[in-house]
Amino acid sequence: MVSPVVFVISAVFCCIVLPGPASCVDPQRIQQQILSYQSVADQIIQRSVYGKSQNQSYERLATFVDKYGSRLVGSQNLENSIDYMLNVLKGDGLENVHGEEVTVPHWVRGNESATMLQPRVHPMAILGLGSSIATPPEGITAEVLVVKTFDELRKKAGLAKGKIIVYNQDWVEYGITVAYRENGAVEAAKVGGLASLIRSVASFSIYSPHTGIQEYNDNVTKIPTACITVEDAEMMYRMSQRGEKIIVNLKMEAKNLPPVKSRNTVAEIKGSTYPEQVVLVSGHLDSWDVGQGAMDDGGGAFISWQALSLIRQLGLRPKRTMRMVMWTAEEPGHVGAIQYWQRHKSNVSNYDLVMESDGGTFTPTGLGFTGNKAATVIMQGVLNLLKSINASKMTTPADGGDVANFITAGVPGANLNNMNDKYFYFHHSNADTMTVQDPHAMDLCSALWAVVSYVVADMDQMLPRDNAV
Repeated sequence: MVSPVVFVISAVFCCIVLPGPASCVDPQRIQQQILSYQSVADQIIQRSVYGKSQNQSYERLATFVDKYGSRLVGSQNLENSIDYMLNVLKGDGLENVHGEEVTVPHWVRGNESATMLQPRVHPMAILGLGSSIATPPEGITAEVLVVKTFDELRKKAGLAKGKIIVYNQDWVEYGITVAYRENGAVEAAKVGGLASLIRSVASFSIYSPHTGIQEYNDNVTKIPTACITVEDAEMMYRMSQRGEKIIVNLKMEAKNLPPVKSRNTVAEIKGSTYPEQVVLVSGHLDSWDVGQGAMDDGGGAFISWQALSLIRQLGLRPKRTMRMVMWTAEEPGHVGAIQYWQRHKSNVSNYDLVMESDGGTFTPTGLGFTGNKAATVIMQGVLNLLKSINASKMTTPADGGDVANFITAGVPGANLNNMNDKYFYFHHSNADTMTVQDPHAMDLCSALWAVVSYVVADMDQMLPRDNAV
């Protein structure tokens, strides 16, 4: 009797040509090959979750973030932390450990404050947004116009000139609500606003401002911009609804300095048979200048290290190279990843799978995946090796900002899915510390990351590409 999984693979594959020498794929052979990895998958899980490497990724991350704290792009502290990582990766016995130089922006926050002067005196917690310009030294003192949407701002354009625009947008989901943080300054400037204060893009708040990057338009006047707490945004909205006049003084010393050099951090386990072919796992090492950057994205970077470390500790060597990249300058717009793509895109045909973890390392559920039908079936088979830790669910498509260029070029791509419903409680805030992290969850994430990357790197054939079927 043919198993249901084999039947599905048979229906998808029939006969396909995979990257490399032309060959006809035997679907039953693929299924049997995936199943043959169950014992090694169990070894990886056992070592990571219950054995000698239990809590290792957590302890390594804690040591790192307690030593360096936040790691803002352009700062010497980030570069010192990269030096540290290069040393410890070499000490862990990984191969081809090196930094790949990239040019990154250099924004410095400086001192900043916002004080409501009317209808009462109230110092407000703020965090300036990345690439914001400064106010004059004396600050900007102006009346406030509070709106909930860009449409409302445009309708009230006649009232906006010379005012500080406050956005009290509703939280919907990050991908939608973040537009106010990214574009709030531009939209405020278009109607004559002197500055913009944006309700923090957070699903929950205990009076916590959340920072992030914002985007200026070269054709629109640049104005200072910062995030305020959910609580203060809602309070000013209530005041405005009652017809009360609100006056705020905003002071920001932010500076955009000349670009500087940084590095993507790279380590490998060289492939035994096809060393030029690569399975890439990744997270980003930089963070905003608040908290410790433990969740965003220390966790993702360190489970990527741990994936290689577990394979090295178990004495395994896959047919293809497993490469870890800790990206630099993700926060100001995937800067390090874009320059990595420019440097390596000529070898895109040798990239088997690209994986990114940048959505938290809470209890894992599986992967988001982008690939053709045949690759999707294979990846589901690989994920099934993780049923013992309930991490075998697949969603589509993958969500991978730093690996997006590779995915667009047709390379199969994946991201870590995990129970991160509280992720935006802490995102880009002072609360992003090791207290958010859980050692058991990180062990589970590390096991998933190691199993998937190792099995794909060790299979007889690369994953089929888009248009291969």
